[in-house]
Amino acid sequence: MRIDVFSIFPDYFAGPLGVSLLGRAREAGLLDVRLHDPRDFAADRHRTVDDTPFGGGAGMIMAPGPLFAAFDASDAPRPLLLLSAAGRRFDQAVATELAARGGFSLLCGRYEGVDQRVADYLCDGELSVGDYVLAGGEAAALVVIDAVARLVHGVMGNAESERDESFATGLLEYPQYTRPAEFRGHAVPDVLRTGDHARVARWRRAQALRRTLSRRPDLLGGRPLTPGEEALLTEFPEDASGSPDTLG
Repeated sequence: MRIDVFSIFPDYFAGPLGVSLLGRAREAGLLDVRLHDPRDFAADRHRTVDDTPFGGGAGMIMAPGPLFAAFDASDAPRPLLLLSAAGRRFDQAVATELAARGGFSLLCGRYEGVDQRVADYLCDGELSVGDYVLAGGEAAALVVIDAVARLVHGVMGNAESERDESFATGLLEYPQYTRPAEFRGHAVPDVLRTGDHARVARWRRAQALRRTLSRRPDLLGGRPLTPGEEALLTEFPEDASGSPDTLG
């Protein structure tokens, strides 16, 4: 998987891309992230990449010249996606789509945004990682890279993890426990210690469903529960998540 990133702050990525899952994937040759700095293609000695907006207004706009030039000088793969609040919402489905490609590119905006001609005539689309404002697209780019990279074959050590994670099946992930079996008076649910793998699987499915109903019912799209799901909730009536929703 090759991912090219266009950013005026390429050093922003040095730490996150060098550690943990992403760092190991790069070392193993499974993930190829290439960084391009549009300042290198500025037309003046000050390496200027922004200018005041036509029509007036606060802030500065990233000019089209350095951005077009940076992309033209690269062999970056398409699609080129602009990280933008106006973009398509990035979710697990989009991550899966991008992971199925051989590669793609990301453009990180800064200041008050990019000249609209960049979005219209250079980029192939726009992505938004959420309904909030960031100082720039770099943090959003890291979110996209992390979510996509873990879906690339061989990146995750355990393929089962990918299938069971939140959103992979349309539900939030079930609660997890490890040793000790009892900690400060709080015990691991008995079913997880029975050795009955079929029953454990049903319990996990029930907890994932209950957690989704409680915290993210929108993921179910308003559909009614199936008879099988109703039966699971009846079989395991207790919510043993062990992790209160502190955000309310």
